[in-house]
Amino acid sequence: MSPEMIGATGLVVMILLVALRVPVALAMLGVGLMGFGAVTDAGGALQMLKDIPVDVLAKYDFSAIPLFILMGVFATHSGMAGKLFDATRTIFGGVRGSLGIAGIGSSGVFASISGSSLATASTMTKVALPQMEKYGYQPGFACGILAAGGTLGIMIPPSIALLVYAILTQQSVGDMFIAGFLPGILGMVMYSITVMIMVRWKPHLAKRGEPTSWKHKFLSLTGLIPFSFIFIVIIAGIFFGLFTPTEGAAVGAFAAWAYAFVKGMRMEGLKQSLIETLALSAVVFFMLLGAEALGYFISVSRLSYSLAAWIGGLAVSPMVVLLCILAMYFLLGLFMDALAMLVITIPVVYPIILALGFDPVWFGIVAVLTVELGLITPPMGMNIFVIKAMAPHIKLSEMFRGVAPFIVSDVVRLAVLVAFPAISLVLLR
Repeated sequence: MSPEMIGATGLVVMILLVALRVPVALAMLGVGLMGFGAVTDAGGALQMLKDIPVDVLAKYDFSAIPLFILMGVFATHSGMAGKLFDATRTIFGGVRGSLGIAGIGSSGVFASISGSSLATASTMTKVALPQMEKYGYQPGFACGILAAGGTLGIMIPPSIALLVYAILTQQSVGDMFIAGFLPGILGMVMYSITVMIMVRWKPHLAKRGEPTSWKHKFLSLTGLIPFSFIFIVIIAGIFFGLFTPTEGAAVGAFAAWAYAFVKGMRMEGLKQSLIETLALSAVVFFMLLGAEALGYFISVSRLSYSLAAWIGGLAVSPMVVLLCILAMYFLLGLFMDALAMLVITIPVVYPIILALGFDPVWFGIVAVLTVELGLITPPMGMNIFVIKAMAPHIKLSEMFRGVAPFIVSDVVRLAVLVAFPAISLVLLR
């Protein structure tokens, strides 16, 4: 068999393993090692197995991942989320669908600190869902709002998905974070507009929120101060070159811990936060180990280069190829975890994107946004299943119906970002 054929066979085997519920990281690592050995020799595969853990775990850029996770865990355990939701609820008081808009807004702000969609969805569900049900929100619609709001964590910086994409493609982490800012804000605005449209079209979905005075709205802004301070310090520091993204993650984690300490976190809370961070980080790093092995295999098989050359010779426009790649991401998102999709596909897709002349930073944004759709689309819909675990009294079918309008909103946002790349790149110029 030719190296290219071995590469293609390896990808098929990996997809079958994932379909059989083999952990994605293990499937990537196993196929990467076996495939590398098939193309070269067994000695080369064993050498790669020895080198990859050192390459990944000793890489300075990767140290930002556990720090951003730690920052999000501190933010969750410190009570920030509750204050944030109360603040946004007061700001939008009196508007029909105000609790829904508050859920979207607080999810977006919390996502800017947690960096994780699943953490955002679970935390905000715990805080906001009881209030939304209490004030007469249709349960499926309320869950749809919170599931959609949780996806903002994959785009609004600091985002773990953007960080992983930057490292896999050797792009600037700071550039990826800055490029994701406006698309993330656009997502918050479009989700909020979706809530307002839905509650006007179908008034039974939500009742009008209790009106609040301008004085109370102004005073409620204090609930946004902790998040705003940490976010501005991180983004401004990276943007102006005061520190690297890894140093920014450390600064943010320290600031989140200081706030949690002031609010009463002591040794037991710190211990639990560290254990949770280690568990989440281990999952991410194991996936990165598998991605590194798969990347070596794809590279030595020359499959990605052959695909790039073949696509470059097709009589179709680069935009058609891009749309096909995004359609592939959407279909994979129906069955796979978002981060897993990125680490599996980037070694194959990235050379094609470069060969077609697309901006790699812009492509990272639209790819991550497409992957984001998988978090709320059936049958996988990880955010939906996270919320279902926390609200077992609500039917899964109701949740998927409730999130459907937000899927439409994301498709529109994706079309806008593809048509107008400047939205993602303007802050870099």
